[in-house]
Amino acid sequence: MTATTNARIAGFTFLFYIAAGVGSLALGGQAHLRDVLTLLTSFCALVLAVTLYALTRKVDRDVAMIALLCRFVEGIPGHDGGAIFFATGSTLFCWLLVRGRMIPAALAWLGVLASLGLVALLLLQRAAVLGVTNWSSSVTWLVWLPMLIFELAFAAWLIVKGVEPPELKHLT
Repeated sequence: MTATTNARIAGFTFLFYIAAGVGSLALGGQAHLRDVLTLLTSFCALVLAVTLYALTRKVDRDVAMIALLCRFVEGIPGHDGGAIFFATGSTLFCWLLVRGRMIPAALAWLGVLASLGLVALLLLQRAAVLGVTNWSSSVTWLVWLPMLIFELAFAAWLIVKGVEPPELKHLT
């Protein structure tokens, strides 16, 4: 598959992933519909794992593989630690986008910083430092909102512009 095709598939998948994820949160009492949307988000995570790996593997194959595996684990339905694997995989993929100079630097750095913020929040929650925060918590929104902004902007960029081939000269 070409880089352009992978970029467009990833862009549309990000949009569908966000819509299905928000939809599943909004369907509080409708368990069957929520379960279907959750399953669809799992498939989206898998598609993103493969397409983002295909786009970033020339920058650093090992880091891209770790990011792919994180996104794969994120996609396992019912997996308790899915969010931390999402945030870690996102951090690694965004770092590869920065290193490869594949998208505008500001956008790639927004992804790195938003992802790192999520990793920190989720680790603090796991360590019971913050306690449990839910979607009505201002802390949750403060940390997740930059990631939402990044993913929407990145999805649009992937659909419209695609990615530049990685600049391998500066990576050696």
